[in-house]
Amino acid sequence: MSNWTLKEKSVGDLVVTIEGAEWKKAVVKAFNKLAKNVVLDGFRKGSAPKALLEKRISAGERYMQAIEDNANDWMRKALEEEGLKPISQPQLDVRSVDADKAELVYTFAVEPEIEISDYKGLDYPMDDVTVSDEDIDEEIERMRNTYAEMEVKDGPAEEGDTVNINYKGFKDGIAFAGGEAENYDLVLGSGSFIPGFEEQLIGAKAGEEKDLNLTFPEDYHAEDLKGAAVVFKVTVNEVKTKVLPEVNDEFAQDINAKDVKTVADLREMVRSRIEERRKSEAESKADNALGEQLVAKVNADLPDVLIDDEVKGQINQLVNQLQQYGMSLTGYLQMMGQTAEQLNESYREGAIKTVKMRLALAKIAELENIVPTEEEIEKEYQNIADMYQMPLEDVKKYIDPEMLKNDLKNQRAYDFVKENAKR
Repeated sequence: MSNWTLKEKSVGDLVVTIEGAEWKKAVVKAFNKLAKNVVLDGFRKGSAPKALLEKRISAGERYMQAIEDNANDWMRKALEEEGLKPISQPQLDVRSVDADKAELVYTFAVEPEIEISDYKGLDYPMDDVTVSDEDIDEEIERMRNTYAEMEVKDGPAEEGDTVNINYKGFKDGIAFAGGEAENYDLVLGSGSFIPGFEEQLIGAKAGEEKDLNLTFPEDYHAEDLKGAAVVFKVTVNEVKTKVLPEVNDEFAQDINAKDVKTVADLREMVRSRIEERRKSEAESKADNALGEQLVAKVNADLPDVLIDDEVKGQINQLVNQLQQYGMSLTGYLQMMGQTAEQLNESYREGAIKTVKMRLALAKIAELENIVPTEEEIEKEYQNIADMYQMPLEDVKKYIDPEMLKNDLKNQRAYDFVKENAKR
């Protein structure tokens, strides 16, 4: 006999009572199992008379062995009777046990009940996308800088020029650590050095030596240099200036873009790229706004296990990204000044929204009878194979069809919400 009671956060108690012949049979079987390992003086292992074994093996030992041997089977049977699917590891508690029966309590979380309404007619606030001539001019100017050449100049250095320098810094007449370099290329006006350094090199010529009297900022990272007055001895080896290409048909062809042969072609290509990028940004912004509205429509008592699993998954993604840059999670936490607990908490709000969105889409798919066809599933497998340049059969080995089906179902549910949104 079983009874399911749902509590807070979609966690419930499944009470299973085992009694009568079923319980007595389980206890007898447990006794016989325990008896095989009992050693009594004067008898071979497991061969002592039953009366002696019954004195040696307590009732409590028999009951607990019976529960240990059968708990999973009893739970599976009760789950089937109640139509339940745990989404967390069930925790077993023995509520009561005696010669007549055992009352067991399995505590676990189930998929939460989802209530969602008014998911049709949400706002999809798509911004208008325009591209002005000024936008095109700015992009072409960036392209000119990309294709610019550096030329040595004989005249004085100006802002924007690159000076190749040797320098050495002194504090109270003594060279300080980290204040020295040779053949360093410095773009004047880049703000790479402390205030005043680059400004005092404007007007300098190749071969010139200069003493730069400067003061480090009060918030400088090196404690011994904060607010310190110093002298940098600088030798200018070379001055180079950036020569931008002229915007003409030859420049348009140097871009090596398909079907671009003239300046007019170049401007049209740039316009198209900017428009495409802005449309993508506008759609992403509208998708986020639509998602926020959809999440707000969800009423569900979320179990902690769903949120915890989502947080764990997102942190695992972070770990994989960090590994690509040769950094560990521990190093990242030290750099950010965070603890592991603080990192988990920072992901929690986003994880709640992600879980709600996933559950909302699954519910909408159910309500709207959205079911991907076998052809759609096969096509998605092929898309993944093409994306990762893997054989189709290998992709099918790694990706469970039910998981792929659920992903497609949720995507189609979102498409349904989007198609029915107000523009």
